[in-house]
Amino acid sequence: MRLLIDAGFSARQIRQRLAAIGRSPESLTAILITHEHSDHVQGLLGLKDLKIPIYCNRLTRDAIEFEMDIRLESRLFETGASFEIGDVGVESFSIPHDAQDPVGFLIRTATANIGFLTDLGHATTLVLNRVKPAHALVLEANYDVKLLQDDTRRPWSIKQRIAGRHGHLSNDAAAGVVQEIISADLKHLYLGHLSQDCNRPELAMNAVTQRVQSLGATHVQTVVTSQETASATLAL
Repeated sequence: MRLLIDAGFSARQIRQRLAAIGRSPESLTAILITHEHSDHVQGLLGLKDLKIPIYCNRLTRDAIEFEMDIRLESRLFETGASFEIGDVGVESFSIPHDAQDPVGFLIRTATANIGFLTDLGHATTLVLNRVKPAHALVLEANYDVKLLQDDTRRPWSIKQRIAGRHGHLSNDAAAGVVQEIISADLKHLYLGHLSQDCNRPELAMNAVTQRVQSLGATHVQTVVTSQETASATLAL
């Protein structure tokens, strides 16, 4: 069973990155889509001829097809629903973001639960409860508050959107999520979706690891991901 969550890189980049771990787009069982923003779906256009099943909700599918002028090999789910792809269980849940119907995922396998939580302005009680069972979690740490405030490239309206309740999580907000969901089961934490202009890997790492250490959670291994370099493969 081989699942890809979102397809924000070009099809060429997706192929190259899968090849680096001995995989190919042709080997994918399905692609799960969180929402329709281009940095999460632009690779679908170059992969459409492979007819890989695309799992998303109806509003997300409609937005993608309208914006990209393509027809997806879609398998629709209702937001909040659980479904199976082969022997893998997928739980979807609503997240607060400025998209049509954005979702996060908890992937349940026979050996571990994997959470995927990016592109949200704040973590609701629902969100926290749905990712709490994760053994490994991909969590957004999009921006450092001061770097965003001082950024000269973004107008004030964009800064407000990013920092708003339907925008993105700051480093401190990501640390707050970890504090709320920390458990003996959570072993691997991946910080992702870092802004290239308004964040630094060391700032994200420090904000979250300091919170983790203050909780005495020495069992949690934290990794900051990068768009340029693939993280090491994790076996669960």
